[in-house]
Amino acid sequence: MKEYKLTINGHDYAVRIDRMDDSSADVTVNGTAFAVGIGFDGNAQLKGAATVSRPAAVRPVQTESAVRTSSAAHAAQGAGTTSRKVLSPLPGVINSINVTVGDRVSAGQTVAVLEAMKMENAIEAEKSGTVSAVHVSVGDSIPEGAPIISID
Repeated sequence: MKEYKLTINGHDYAVRIDRMDDSSADVTVNGTAFAVGIGFDGNAQLKGAATVSRPAAVRPVQTESAVRTSSAAHAAQGAGTTSRKVLSPLPGVINSINVTVGDRVSAGQTVAVLEAMKMENAIEAEKSGTVSAVHVSVGDSIPEGAPIISID
């Protein structure tokens, strides 16, 4: 098992390679498990730290420990405070932010749009309240679980 700390476009990622063979790997990025297909150009050979072209396929895998961690994080985020963060459900790029600090929002209202895998995803408020913070900007590339806004 190898562990790496990567910075990509100014964002830090903790990457652990759990298993790797000629055509696939099991990796964990910031606590989320992925099964990755590996493609090589015609001259690359697998030797220790392989030279790898773009992954052929990436499929997130929800592990039992990730579910427990995610549930614990959601429970902890509301403990002792009325503020609730709207979190990114998957990694992607922020296309639009539809609210500003001080705006009143209703549960189910679209507060931002996240592009992931060439699809736009409406990010909705989970509860009604007032926007107390906006944690992202248009164009930001964010990981799964990153806070987008806070609602009081």
